[in-house]
Amino acid sequence: MSEGSVNYVVQGNIATVTVDHPPVNALNEALWIRIGEIFEEITQREDVKVAIVTGAGDKAFVAGADITELGTKRRFDGEAYSRLCQESLNKVEFCPQPVIAAINGFALGGGCELIMACDIRIASQKARIGVPEINLGIIPGAGGTQRITRIVPKGYAKLMVLSGDMIPAEEALRIGLVEKVVPPENLEEEARALAEKLVAKAPIALRLAKKAVNEGIMVSLREALNIEAEYFGLLCGTDDKNEGVDAFLNKRKPTYKGK
Repeated sequence: MSEGSVNYVVQGNIATVTVDHPPVNALNEALWIRIGEIFEEITQREDVKVAIVTGAGDKAFVAGADITELGTKRRFDGEAYSRLCQESLNKVEFCPQPVIAAINGFALGGGCELIMACDIRIASQKARIGVPEINLGIIPGAGGTQRITRIVPKGYAKLMVLSGDMIPAEEALRIGLVEKVVPPENLEEEARALAEKLVAKAPIALRLAKKAVNEGIMVSLREALNIEAEYFGLLCGTDDKNEGVDAFLNKRKPTYKGK
């Protein structure tokens, strides 16, 4: 199996990140590392306001890990590998810019874990999603057992993790694992349209809104409310807030400058 690649291009303040590893975009260690590197770069880029993650081709988003490579792992290098994968996906989840997953086919194992690290998930009607690691005698190792319970009901999360069964896009929508399901031919357009809608928002508010949600879910409600109040106050001190309020009152489109 070839090593494959993960590439990204930036157009109109939108970074499109594409996993390209034929035939099914399986993730090996080098690709996990590359995902982390790309999101480190995106984090530092002020010209990127939104990112889209997808898979090359029309068959798979990411259909899991490179099983041949996985077969070589033993006790301690297996744990190290899990931590490496987790760290890469932490860079996706905690990237300050919103990240949209455009799920164009199979999102299994590491692919499911990757979409769960994204903020918003749009799936093709052809998408099939699951965490089948149990069928190999292991468990998800890139955050799958933890992020899934923060997205779908605990019982359904256990059903997916313990059975290893994949579910169709419409079922993923029903349980809240994806936010939207569209015809395959409309997936790229829908993801791009949403990204462009977000790009038009005040950039500081966009980043702090994501940060407030991410940080708040990990603490008590009282602590989370303090986080919200702090970020609300910070935003009230920005020029963008003044521009947004003035534009609303004068019935015009705002022009945000990220200040």
